[in-house]
Amino acid sequence: MRHLVVLLWLGLLAISCRSQDSGTRSSPQDPEPDNTEGAEEEDPFFKSPLNKLAAAVSNFGYDLYRQQSSQAPSANVLLSPFSIATALSGISLGAGERTEGIISRALFYDMLDKAGIHSTYKELLTTMAAPSKGLKSVFRLIMERRLKMKIGFVNELDKAYGVRPRVLSGNARADLQEINNWVQQRTGGKVTRFFGEIPAGISILLLGAAYFKGQWVTRFDTRLTKLQDFHLDEGRTVKVPMMSDPKAILKYGFDSELNCKIAQLPLAGSVSIMFFLPQSVTQNMTLIEESLTSEFIHDIDRQLKTVQAVLSLPQLKMTSETNLASTLQEMRLQALFSTPDFSKIAVKPVKLTHAQHKVVLELREDGARPVSAPEMTGPLNFAIDYHLDRPFLFVLRDNDTGTLLFIGKILDPRSA
Repeated sequence: MRHLVVLLWLGLLAISCRSQDSGTRSSPQDPEPDNTEGAEEEDPFFKSPLNKLAAAVSNFGYDLYRQQSSQAPSANVLLSPFSIATALSGISLGAGERTEGIISRALFYDMLDKAGIHSTYKELLTTMAAPSKGLKSVFRLIMERRLKMKIGFVNELDKAYGVRPRVLSGNARADLQEINNWVQQRTGGKVTRFFGEIPAGISILLLGAAYFKGQWVTRFDTRLTKLQDFHLDEGRTVKVPMMSDPKAILKYGFDSELNCKIAQLPLAGSVSIMFFLPQSVTQNMTLIEESLTSEFIHDIDRQLKTVQAVLSLPQLKMTSETNLASTLQEMRLQALFSTPDFSKIAVKPVKLTHAQHKVVLELREDGARPVSAPEMTGPLNFAIDYHLDRPFLFVLRDNDTGTLLFIGKILDPRSA
């Protein structure tokens, strides 16, 4: 895994934040090398089966995001990879050995206890469904018209993942209504009209949907939300509603290799959001995207330091509808769309033909606690500036397990 170097010399950070346009900053003294014996041993965080599984499916999610972002380099990207990973894990119950191996490698199951994967996934789903987290994540397998599925697969899927496949009836209007109603009901009414029409040529359609309504630990003062400049590039600026907090308490660091400022803000339910803000408005985000793994994000979480900041960030209410079939085919999963072995699903040969994803994310002023102005204690009592006023990337994750819940690239908040 790539070694993370985050400069946390707070005096340097304050200077860097206040003079970022100067293009120069002093170099801190190199830290002494860590020769601690056993430094390469597995992090205790990843030793539990639950956290190991969360890391594996999250690494799939980072791969999924990278591939989707490369296909849409000039557009916003918003994904909830957990729903897609869950669907693939569920469909692996119906796969023969060869196809199961393909799915397992894509989901990074190679280093996990194969016998316990699905029971552990059930535990992970229960953990992520806690109301305090604000997440609604669902998946479903839509099967071709009147397919006769094997009851063993249907029961296993229901037992481990709490969902049964939907076999199309051939009545397009009835199928459309049932599927849309199912998604809406399972997401608490937040993801509506998943389909405008049922796609043609379905053999197996993988459906993933998610909704997240963020509740900051401390809410933003709505009186401070104002239209402010967001720099699309060096020559174009637009006005967007920006939330502000002149005395925000957050975790902060600067990564010199990625040339970006990183901030982590806490949300209710032991969830947090990590922002990656490139120093330059025109900086390509590819280097940041290529660095993203569960282990890398966990390392950042441990190394960031708590500071007081003058903070501003855009209000976000994003809805994204994405056809992920071509994206998945570029991720070592081509065989699922050509000649897979799903003989545990049905006697008739079937294959993956569609992968539809729809998600909604809301991050506004709402918070679990009233607006407050906490004072920093100790020597680190100065404020830095952190303004998400140019393109940025964010990672929304569960703190307890490390599960990647949402990931996004925001190039223009208006189109969000």
